Amino acid sequence: MKTVLITGCSSGYGLATALHFHAMGWQVVATMRVPRAGLLPCSDRVRVLPLDVTRPESIAAALDAAGPIDALVNNAGIGVVGAFEATPMAHVRKVFETNTFGVMAMTQAVIPQMRARRSGVIVNVTSSVTLAPMPLAAAYTASKQAIEGFTGSLAHELAHFDVRAKLVEPGYAPTTRFAANSGVRIEDLIPETYAGFAAPIFEGYARPGLVTQEADVAEAVWRAANDRSGRLRFPAGADAVALAPAA
Repeated sequence: MKTVLITGCSSGYGLATALHFHAMGWQVVATMRVPRAGLLPCSDRVRVLPLDVTRPESIAAALDAAGPIDALVNNAGIGVVGAFEATPMAHVRKVFETNTFGVMAMTQAVIPQMRARRSGVIVNVTSSVTLAPMPLAAAYTASKQAIEGFTGSLAHELAHFDVRAKLVEPGYAPTTRFAANSGVRIEDLIPETYAGFAAPIFEGYARPGLVTQEADVAEAVWRAANDRSGRLRFPAGADAVALAPAA
């Protein structure tokens, strides 16, 4: 029986992915900064562990408790929406600490066990903004683009040891808590000089056409984790799939 460790399982894509892998018969290590009861099935194939990907000691403790894992899904992320000019660099660094350095730290911590076994897969969840950059998301896009380049290079390194690295690129999912969390960060990040520019963009966000469902991402992560074709990118959701040919 294979084991997957997924970061950011308190809601959204991470929770849906944990449920999907469990339904497919895997052992699931679902991690979140503050574990919450009742989110996942009561099962001997499910463990919920605390994990903050920005803290090395938290990463070490979670991996020690998890034991050997066959797949790592780096899903934890935070958003920021606003004019870059008005976004404090402290906040930009906070976004990178989770979205970029957190992914790298988790990956670096897991590689030794996978390399020693000559098996395993690392799936990094980015965003469709890497396929078609969106306005008012410069810092977030940069944090995800960094992981795209990181994963592409890493895939070549790890292939020598029969370890795979994959990318899942979700589209826009207005129903996720991630979208709500991004909205909180809009405060003070749209100066008056940007108001006219931003208004129609936010109107578009409120009335999206093609969107991504949480189940789309869970399925894409599942396919990526089990893919052995050498394929790197897995767009997730109708909107992301539509954008992918243009990437």
